[in-house]
Amino acid sequence: MTAPLTRKDFARRLRAGQTVWLAGAFDALSAKLAQEAGFEGVMSTGFGVSAAHLGAPDMELYTMTENLTVIERMTDAIDLPLVADADTGYGNALNVRRTVRLMERAGVAGLILEDQEAPKRCPAVAGQIDILPVMEAAGKIRAAVEARQDPDLIIIARTDALTHDEAIARAKTYVEAGADLIQPISRCFTDFASLQRLRQACGVPLSLQVLGWLETDLTPDQIEEVAGMATWPLVALMSAAQAMRANLAELARSHSSRNLPAPVMDMGAFKGFIGFSALEEMQRVYLPERQ
Repeated sequence: MTAPLTRKDFARRLRAGQTVWLAGAFDALSAKLAQEAGFEGVMSTGFGVSAAHLGAPDMELYTMTENLTVIERMTDAIDLPLVADADTGYGNALNVRRTVRLMERAGVAGLILEDQEAPKRCPAVAGQIDILPVMEAAGKIRAAVEARQDPDLIIIARTDALTHDEAIARAKTYVEAGADLIQPISRCFTDFASLQRLRQACGVPLSLQVLGWLETDLTPDQIEEVAGMATWPLVALMSAAQAMRANLAELARSHSSRNLPAPVMDMGAFKGFIGFSALEEMQRVYLPERQ
């Protein structure tokens, strides 16, 4: 098995445009499953964190410290680089400084900061997106860059601008402020040629969330041409939600688990995956039976 990427190697590859493929995760268990599957990195998805931990839409309803708690549990559970969805940074540039410091201490390898007004709205579902004045948003990126203790902590600037020209102008400004990667939203860029134009104009690799048309229209080779980081943000969440919905409905209907529509993991296999054996061995070492 290949050793997990260090933060330095992860940063080097992303900055060089040597694409690292990540799985989106929403808790420690989904992060562990992503590592077992063979991904080289994990991204905490704010959409998933809000859905899984609040049962609510991705509208920055959770606080920075609530998000940080989830991220700490994820970094503790895996050996892979974890990129945190840090939303708007939870306030202005001063709040961003604190967010970066705390998330870096939690062990993240990178953060995604967006230029929406707080509280943000998920562009996948929101009808209207309000974004900050460009220099205020750039100030937040500068604050993030200056707050990090390790220069290999990756700062990803996301822009929710809805026109190509504005998104490109903002991307250039954020790169000047120190952003390592630029993350566009798919509602603005809707074909490969426009992503190539953005990549060339901003001068740094892109961070792509593989959703919508990016899933259906682009090949892996095309994504790797422009992206330093490519993430499947919602497959784990939607897979889990669909399987639980189907199986719970069958349990409620039949009061039997004999004919569940979605397969379930064997209990022994799950115990092995989650680490029961290692903890039981620690119990034998540290908690011997009383004589």
